[in-house]
Amino acid sequence: MATPSRRSFLKTAGALTAASVLPTMRVLGANDDIRIAIIGINGKGNQHIKQFSKLKGVRIVALCDADKKVLDNRVAGFTKQSKGVTIDGYVDYRKLLERDDVDAVVIATPNHWHSLLAIHACQAGKDVYVEKPVCHTIWEGQRLAEAAEKYKRIVQGGTQNRSDVGLREFYPWMAEGNIGKILSIRGMCYRNRTGIGKRDTPLTPPESVDYNLWLGPAQDLPMYRPKFHYDWHWIWNTGNGDIGNQGPHETNLISWAMGDKTVPNRVLSFGGRFGWDDGGETPNMLFSIFEWDGIPVFFETRNMRSAPDQRMMPHYKGIRNPAVIITCEGGEFRGGRGGGWLYDAEGKRVRQFKGDGGGKHQANFIEAVRSRRRESLHAPVDVNARSSCLAHIGNISYQLGSKAQPEELRERMADDKQALDALERYSEQLAAWNIDFKKEPWTMGVNLEFDPDTLRFKGGNVDLDKANAMLHRQDREPFVVPGKV
Repeated sequence: MATPSRRSFLKTAGALTAASVLPTMRVLGANDDIRIAIIGINGKGNQHIKQFSKLKGVRIVALCDADKKVLDNRVAGFTKQSKGVTIDGYVDYRKLLERDDVDAVVIATPNHWHSLLAIHACQAGKDVYVEKPVCHTIWEGQRLAEAAEKYKRIVQGGTQNRSDVGLREFYPWMAEGNIGKILSIRGMCYRNRTGIGKRDTPLTPPESVDYNLWLGPAQDLPMYRPKFHYDWHWIWNTGNGDIGNQGPHETNLISWAMGDKTVPNRVLSFGGRFGWDDGGETPNMLFSIFEWDGIPVFFETRNMRSAPDQRMMPHYKGIRNPAVIITCEGGEFRGGRGGGWLYDAEGKRVRQFKGDGGGKHQANFIEAVRSRRRESLHAPVDVNARSSCLAHIGNISYQLGSKAQPEELRERMADDKQALDALERYSEQLAAWNIDFKKEPWTMGVNLEFDPDTLRFKGGNVDLDKANAMLHRQDREPFVVPGKV
């Protein structure tokens, strides 16, 4: 299937952010409620129920989940919290999308459903708030951006850092040149996670789950994890690892620093899944090196505690929480959700950009739904689709890699000071876990050149057809992301 050029993709992106007033399914008056349905309500979706319920002029009219037990509990909880207000519940999202009294949907399903659900919602004339990552693959993200444009929908990504007041102060200030040119950027996803356990026989989905609808476009593969919900994040068929779970918040901030208009042109990753001996597939330690318009960009994913008997996560320059570090000629910004600090060349704090955590991100979406002005969105879907490229190509480099011992990695990284530094810091942490690399070797990823014009790989030490095939998965019928939306 032909892949659109970057020009057509960016043309879509430009159209998404151009100042315009868009059509809606009904004419909204100042006092009309925006009627919301939430799809996927077990974890993050339950938070959305609470957050959207607090917004003035918003009325939640339906909930949807493929797990009937979760659905019934949420419907009952909503009725109790709202003191008797009833709400409709759906297992099949397609029935929900047929309703004329739903103006917008909020999608908080597993990753593998995000793009297709959002595309179907756009086609049904609904506006969309879709959780990160907005796409399970790069190809899906392109289709979703095209659908938002074609059907003139307001589509917001769930990267709420974009609404943090401190970051919204800092980024324009930096773009004005106040601290000079960007020299490098580092993103960090440090999470205090543990292994998910392992089964010898495949897991049977709970009886309350419509497994066909839960799978959707994902393949029907055996699951060797004990827990059905949430741990799908660590399986390639349904998730993207933590670089594609927590990581999209930080990769989106990196994209913001780079002007939101391009993608990296080179990637190399190394890592592994160490110490847990569980049913997960994605790396719990991953270091990805990107080249982006001549600027080095590094992304660290570290999901292990500093040591098995500690609860503390590792840190970098005193930062433990997921964050970004933007090093410029005249200073260095360290921060993320909740704002951050500007440091001088001596490492002293010189200015704070105090944030609020982006708590008004949902309100920003509702304001755009009401005004029909897509340029007012803080996290438009085309921007999210592009920033997700970092996670996807970082993972692909890793997945195409081969096993390697520490000395082999050091030899490969001999000319890269930052990569060697990361390898030593990672190795120090793994030493505390008594990792035997003969039994649990590293995975040395492949070096890949990525074409920003075609959004395809164009070079590297690997079969390019194999690498490009990973930009687009084979969907399970009939849940197929359309090539033409």
